[in-house]
Amino acid sequence: MVRKKETHLLLADHISHLKDCTKCPGMIGPVVTHRPVLTKILLIGQAPGPREGALGKPFAWTAGKTLFRWLETIGITEEEFRSHAYISAVCRCFPGKGKTGGDRVPNNDEIANCSVWLDREVELLDPDLIIPVGRLAIVQLVELKQMTDVIGKTIKVDWHGRERDVVPLPHPSGASSWFKKEPGKTLLQEALTVIREHPAWQKMLDDVRNK
Repeated sequence: MVRKKETHLLLADHISHLKDCTKCPGMIGPVVTHRPVLTKILLIGQAPGPREGALGKPFAWTAGKTLFRWLETIGITEEEFRSHAYISAVCRCFPGKGKTGGDRVPNNDEIANCSVWLDREVELLDPDLIIPVGRLAIVQLVELKQMTDVIGKTIKVDWHGRERDVVPLPHPSGASSWFKKEPGKTLLQEALTVIREHPAWQKMLDDVRNK
């Protein structure tokens, strides 16, 4: 119990420092981050969209609505998930718009700058189940040629000193049709089933029911 309290304080301190980060001049603040939640489930997004900064939490707009609809099908509401899992990201500030009108993909320097925050979260939480959402998040953990190679599977990854289970999800963007048609539609359901059956997810469901 003492150790958990110490870790919670360290995580809260980490988040406080993260919110003050100004390393990337090309990014648009504010920093978007999660609340300090001790958990063995780490969800990693790509980067916040233009709305999340004002709303003060990750996955707070259209993509988030889709993501949390997916998670409701495997037993948990949005607020329950936010209270019992930790939402991280490859980058924590809005990258701005690209030349084609969509959100700009963060560059390698921006990804490297922000990786120290993710590394610290893995160090503090020591997660058993990692859920990278979208291509940019997935490639930080596994080699990726096609989404069909990884969606619907548990991938064992040696990361930060031990083996961890990685279950990728497609990005729930409204601009994406990948998960709305085959084979993406079926693979998404397979991925959600794999997540639901994972021991860390089952423990979270038990914690929610027993709260």
